[in-house]
Amino acid sequence: MKNVLISGGAGFIGSRLCEKLFERGYKVTILDNLSTQIHGDNDSSLLEKIKDKCIFIKGDVRNKSDWIKAIKNQDFIIHLAAETGTGQSMYDISNYTEVNVLGTAKMLEALSETRSKVKKIILASSRAVYGEGKYMCLKKERFLFPLQRSEKDLKNAQFEIKDNNSLLKYVATDENSELQPLSIYAINKLQQEQMVLFMGRTLGIQVVCLRYQNVYGPGQSLSNPYTGILSVFSTRILNNNNIDIYEDGLQTRDFVYIDDVVEATTLAIKKNIICNEIINIGSGTSTTVKDVANILKKYFQSNIKISISGKYRVGDIRHNFADITKAKEILNFSPKFNFQEGVINFVQWVKNQNIMRDNYDNSVNELKEKGLLK
Repeated sequence: MKNVLISGGAGFIGSRLCEKLFERGYKVTILDNLSTQIHGDNDSSLLEKIKDKCIFIKGDVRNKSDWIKAIKNQDFIIHLAAETGTGQSMYDISNYTEVNVLGTAKMLEALSETRSKVKKIILASSRAVYGEGKYMCLKKERFLFPLQRSEKDLKNAQFEIKDNNSLLKYVATDENSELQPLSIYAINKLQQEQMVLFMGRTLGIQVVCLRYQNVYGPGQSLSNPYTGILSVFSTRILNNNNIDIYEDGLQTRDFVYIDDVVEATTLAIKKNIICNEIINIGSGTSTTVKDVANILKKYFQSNIKISISGKYRVGDIRHNFADITKAKEILNFSPKFNFQEGVINFVQWVKNQNIMRDNYDNSVNELKEKGLLK
């Protein structure tokens, strides 16, 4: 029996991973502080569901002593614990950096000091490290990796990426693309990758960095207004609140279903990857934000209004979807759920949950106060 530690294991992805690994014969330990932003004030439903399938340690990744306790006798670490949300990270900078960067540093220090027997670390990274990602200039037949869109263009509702006034075509972003992080969260994730890869080589521990795209599905927090547009939109719909879509609604994201992410992460443990690897995990397809809102409205049979405001959020990207060739070749991973199938499962689950208070307006006001929503 192999021992696996999942930091942040009581959360959305971690709890599903716990179930999957338990079914496959792993002994699972979870380190989690049960953050109220993710779990709510009294909601431990995800932990309750898996409490008989794991050893639970309530602890904070910023405390080295908690790491030392948790990593004892572990063969693998899946490091999921993080503060997530690009917008919030732009003003909650010290908290994000403490949890994401300092927390990872504490893990690495604990591994170094205890001379643990950990063989492999799976780091949950993010597509955010790419920023705008990869584009094709059709006129010059070459690839470009644009920087952040200009304030002038966004004010003039020119949302698409241009190069010398020529529109660019967005294409699948592969792992060799240039890295252009456009938020504190994205910078944190890139720092995590660099730290874990470097110290993995130093300590003789294999490292796999999985750059997750936008993960969604049953179990996603419906009370956290800072991350996950499917949960944010669903909570607004269930509270009979209208949806205001930023820009022109045609910005796209790669939405990957939770079961596919869990399968890819499990494969990363099983596969004997000799060299340190960075691998995209996504659906490999793009969906507009406008389509997401309309699909949810349809499946919830709602009468709420969907408006396109033209507002924009500093740090938001226009397009990004994953090239998952490497995941197919190295992990033998192929997503099993398309967006329509995944959304149906998600909506069915949401309908069986208590209607959560809609805190979205509070998050919007915070962005406005910090000058991040225009």
